Amino acid sequence: MIICAGNSENFSFATPMGVGLIETAMNLTRLCLFDKPEFLLFVGTAGSYGDAKIFDIIESKTAANIELAFLEKNAYTPLENVISTNTTNKQDIIVNSSNYISTNEELTKRFLNFGVGIENMEFFSVLAVAKEFEIPAGGVFCITNYTNENAHADFLSNHTKAKELLEEHVKRRIKELTSR
Repeated sequence: MIICAGNSENFSFATPMGVGLIETAMNLTRLCLFDKPEFLLFVGTAGSYGDAKIFDIIESKTAANIELAFLEKNAYTPLENVISTNTTNKQDIIVNSSNYISTNEELTKRFLNFGVGIENMEFFSVLAVAKEFEIPAGGVFCITNYTNENAHADFLSNHTKAKELLEEHVKRRIKELTSR
């Protein structure tokens, strides 16, 4: 099953689950309780912490939930904050999730030291629910912005093209997988 956030980030081939960590977790859990999918593929846009370029397509099976306060040693968590469904030896770019969009470029560059390269609000919830229900899962993301003071304006100006690129990429990958 292919899922997306929803609202302004809809795709004709994906079922919307909600925006942010909470809506996604609630709606995806409800879906899994009543009609458990065999596989989950999340499709969405993301912000780059610096290495990924605008309109790059990133595939990942690893997500984190690390808040900016952690980078400044102003917070800790007793909870698991990195989840992966990656069963290969291939190194994933870790996708960080928060209900906030980062705008401090200098601070967010520190994420790169931990292998965390991009941020998307929903992906950690997707993998957490997938893990709970033992569903293989992954994500495909198109970069719309860098995590800087222009993050929102850049997201808005690049969003339409990013959705088109995601749609092309996912359809191409599905065709590749079904022709094997």
